[in-house]
Amino acid sequence: MKNYKDIFKDKSWLTISNILTIARISLTPFIVLYIYKQEWASAFILIAISGITDLFDGQLARALKQETFLGKLLDPIADKLLLISIFASLAFIDSPSFLIPRWFVYFILFKEIFILLGAFFLINKKAKFKIEPTIWGKTNTVLQLLFICWLFICNFFGWEPAKTYYVLLVALVIFSLIVFIQYLKIGLNYLLNKNNLS
Repeated sequence: MKNYKDIFKDKSWLTISNILTIARISLTPFIVLYIYKQEWASAFILIAISGITDLFDGQLARALKQETFLGKLLDPIADKLLLISIFASLAFIDSPSFLIPRWFVYFILFKEIFILLGAFFLINKKAKFKIEPTIWGKTNTVLQLLFICWLFICNFFGWEPAKTYYVLLVALVIFSLIVFIQYLKIGLNYLLNKNNLS
C-alpha cells in the first residue's frame, strides 16, 4: 500500500480515467449553481454527464491498465462530493416538490465522512489494504444517482408520487446503513489483523 505522500511520484497519474474523475469533481459546483438558479434542465444534464463519467472511469482504467493510487483515492471522493452537494442543494435551496429532508443530508454526510476518515486513518497506519469500493458501495452510489434523476424526472413531468418518494428514501437509508456496516467491518478487520500493519 502506497503512502498518500507518494501519490504524485508516479508520473503515470495523469490518465484518461483520472481526467474523467477530475472532470466529475469540476462539474459539481456548476450543478449546485444550476440548482440554486432553478435551471433544472441544465443541472440534470450535468448530473447525467457526471454519472456517465463515474460509470466509465474505473472501467477505462482497468481496460487500459492505467489504474493509479490517485485514481482509487479520488474516485470515491468525487462520488461523495457530487452526491452530498446535490442532496444538500435540494435540501437547503428552495426547489420543487419532494425536497430532500435535512436529516437525510446529515445522515449521508456523517456516513461518508466517517468512511473517508477511516480510510485515511488506515493509510496513516500504513495498513496493507486496497482502496476500492465494494459492489454494495458502488450499487449504493448508483441507486442514489438514480433517485436524484427520478426526482428531476418527476419535476419535469409534474408527477407527485409521494408514497413512492418516501419508500425510496427509506430504502436508501437502509441500503446506506448496510454499506456503512460492511465498510466498518472491513476497516476493523484490516486494523485488527497485525499482518496488515507495517
